[in-house]
Amino acid sequence: MYQVKNIIKGYNELKVLEDISIDFPKNKTICILGPSGCGKTTLLNIISGIIKEYSGKIIGFEDDISFVFQEDRLIPWKNVSSNIEFVLKNKMNKEKIETTIERYLKLVNLEEYRYYYPKDLSGGMRQKISILRAFAYPSNLLIMDEPFKSLDINSKQVLIDFFKELRITENRTCIIVTHDIEEALTLGDKIIILTEKPTKVRKIMELNGSEENKIKLREIIEKELIM
Repeated sequence: MYQVKNIIKGYNELKVLEDISIDFPKNKTICILGPSGCGKTTLLNIISGIIKEYSGKIIGFEDDISFVFQEDRLIPWKNVSSNIEFVLKNKMNKEKIETTIERYLKLVNLEEYRYYYPKDLSGGMRQKISILRAFAYPSNLLIMDEPFKSLDINSKQVLIDFFKELRITENRTCIIVTHDIEEALTLGDKIIILTEKPTKVRKIMELNGSEENKIKLREIIEKELIM
């Protein structure tokens, strides 16, 4: 179990997070919803260790973490293949790295761009590569901050389907921040709804996979997010 306990974070006089406590079960996908600017990204940055100064405790997050940011974080002087290889080189042998890169690029029809540099790719293409790189890295914890928002519908669906496939074949805990209710209902085992700043946990809901459960939770989420 990963846990955050009584997390408080502010900037000068602005209190962003106020007494946030959440349990993140291992090998489950937890989706976080909330108003724009409420501190969802701040919470992810605390969990991942990017933000060091805060009150409260984070427990169990010593594992390797893959992180997909809202904007791509590709290394500009490395081509697409080298960007993916960079995070894998200490995790698998060269043959497996090569197989992984080929498989992932083929998945999103980017094989021909393998030796292109980030500056030569569109924003959507760079984001797809960033997502694939995080998927490929064999971590126990995958954190994604609105990963699909800049993608076209087809690319988004391909990556969501691939994500669901990975969840079946790999034991990995996933924490996803999203504004998309359907995305949360499709991918999540658990959904956390946050309030406006100063941000608290408004509601925690479990999904059981049934369509009836999704319909009920959709109504609850829509009501909570407009309150």
